[in-house]
Amino acid sequence: MIALETSLKRLESYIPNLEHRNPKISKANVAWQLDHSLKVFNGVASVLQESDPNLYVDNFTFMGKILLQLNFIPRGKARVPKYLASPEIILKEALLEQLALAKAHILAIEKLDKNAFFKHPLFGNVNKTRALRFLMVHTHHHLKIVRAILK
Repeated sequence: MIALETSLKRLESYIPNLEHRNPKISKANVAWQLDHSLKVFNGVASVLQESDPNLYVDNFTFMGKILLQLNFIPRGKARVPKYLASPEIILKEALLEQLALAKAHILAIEKLDKNAFFKHPLFGNVNKTRALRFLMVHTHHHLKIVRAILK
């Protein structure tokens, strides 16, 4: 959980750079990267909390296992589902609200059953342990993009 808190602090540190962009790195600006990362974080956390651990079936894919083990998500390969799409204008206040919610979710996730889960379109069912790892890898992926944009 400390690692997730650290990732959120790093993410927060980039909020002053919202408008920066570098089209050679990403079509999206820093604000979009932060917003998307927080939307995924909060979305996963919410679904984990609402899931029924008794319905969990371990069908986690081989590709998911490899990517999480390597701490790697390839750039530009996945498409963002509409429900995770960021608005055209992203306000600092909206990011701060999402960030506060993400911090609260960390505490809630910690208390969940080990078989709380969410369904990932490519990885299959992702239980609590793998979900924590997924959140770390996904957040790290977007932080790397932010750092590259700001270089």
